[in-house]
Amino acid sequence: MVTYLATYTDLSILFNLFRYLSFRGGGALATSLLLSLFFGNWLIAKLKAMQRGATTVREYVPDTHLAKHGTPTMGGLLMLASSSVAILLWTDLRVVNVWIVLGIFWGFAVVGFLDDMRKIRHKSKGISVRSRIIMEVSLAAIGCFLYLHYTDLGFATSLPFPFFKNALIELNYFYIMLAIVMIVSSANAVNITDGLDGLATGPLTAALGCFGLIAYICGNAIYAQHLQILYIPEAGELGVICAALVGSCLGFLWFNAPPARIFMGDTGSLSMGAALASIAVITKHEIVLGIVGGLFVIETVSVLLQIASFQLFGKRIFAIAPLHHHFEKRGWAEATIVIRFWIISIIFALLALATLKIR
Repeated sequence: MVTYLATYTDLSILFNLFRYLSFRGGGALATSLLLSLFFGNWLIAKLKAMQRGATTVREYVPDTHLAKHGTPTMGGLLMLASSSVAILLWTDLRVVNVWIVLGIFWGFAVVGFLDDMRKIRHKSKGISVRSRIIMEVSLAAIGCFLYLHYTDLGFATSLPFPFFKNALIELNYFYIMLAIVMIVSSANAVNITDGLDGLATGPLTAALGCFGLIAYICGNAIYAQHLQILYIPEAGELGVICAALVGSCLGFLWFNAPPARIFMGDTGSLSMGAALASIAVITKHEIVLGIVGGLFVIETVSVLLQIASFQLFGKRIFAIAPLHHHFEKRGWAEATIVIRFWIISIIFALLALATLKIR
């Protein structure tokens, strides 16, 4: 929205600042962060009153989590609201891809919200897995079809390999299936990781920061040519979105840091994971998403291995899944697990950035 002020440079040269992605990215981060900090206490009080008596601690977790009973969930509403205001304020709303990412972001937030509300009001496990997957796949499919409809890129349905020059595999309509799987998988991977105070927020911040830089580079013809990556016109606006999401993560972490005063809930984890994957799809860094989100991949694989091992052999690989709960059972302190997992996520983000230069 503020990009319109750049047309009034004749009134003040300062309005020219709104042309620059770096300035708007900083503004988006600061806006979402400050909004989160300003409204955080108010939202926590409201959610705590609404959820009084409800069980917000997940099932099948170590007994130490019982002490967290009474901590309100659905903190993703704070992330959603603060980042949305920042995105609408600081991005160029004439760019279609901005609305596609926002649509996926908001759509998955609604799914998470419905799931959280059902758990709270009906004291159930939430929406059935089948219903949730159907909704998630439908939202991802709509977003992918809109993206392919409005894009004029000749390589939109191609899959690039980050380690090779001009290595593209044309997938045609199979690309839609791949993109849908990526978005749904990313959303649920973040949801699985969100099991300890601050655990999912740190890796999300690292991953979004990484993709913010990738989006900025992809949207700059000179940088893209120098690094021999695909040039995506107007992709820089997605970098502003990443900055806004990073700001909301930092603001939420202020209240989610151990001991957490609020949980992210499915409202936040599903929407943030889906937004991250949609940005990866539009910037044509699908494989890099698997690297930068390596921690989310490890957490998800630990659950799949646990299920497969028990179903096939009647034995469990881990004391409990996901992996972070396994380490809890082994005696690691919660803060130790969180910080070490943050370190791992930062390493993955640095490896992902290294792919920009390895060609």
